[in-house]
Amino acid sequence: MKELTKAEEQIMHILWTLGKGFVNDIMKELPEPKPAYNTVSTIVRILEKKGFIDHKAYGKTHEYYPVVTKKDYTSSYMKNFVQNYFEGSFKQMVSFFTKENNLSLNEIEEIKKLLEKEQAKE
Repeated sequence: MKELTKAEEQIMHILWTLGKGFVNDIMKELPEPKPAYNTVSTIVRILEKKGFIDHKAYGKTHEYYPVVTKKDYTSSYMKNFVQNYFEGSFKQMVSFFTKENNLSLNEIEEIKKLLEKEQAKE
């Protein structure tokens, strides 16, 4: 799965939240300063070409909806992130964030409990 640019990702987050929408609906959700309508329309068409969204046509108007779920994109993005920055090692990633964020023992224990809970599900 291809990675999204920041602008594409911003549009996808809006569509994941809305479920579906026209370019005007997307525009309403964008923070100020809002990009031009044509800019958003171009990004939407790029997302469609990349296979992240599709549309339903109502004459010349298109209603867009995601075909890639947020969960699927997040999973793919995180796998690539771990591979590219931590040599594919989740252990290295957790160690890095533990050190960089000065996690307390309590926070580390909470993470450990979450991991144990997930492991018990399997």
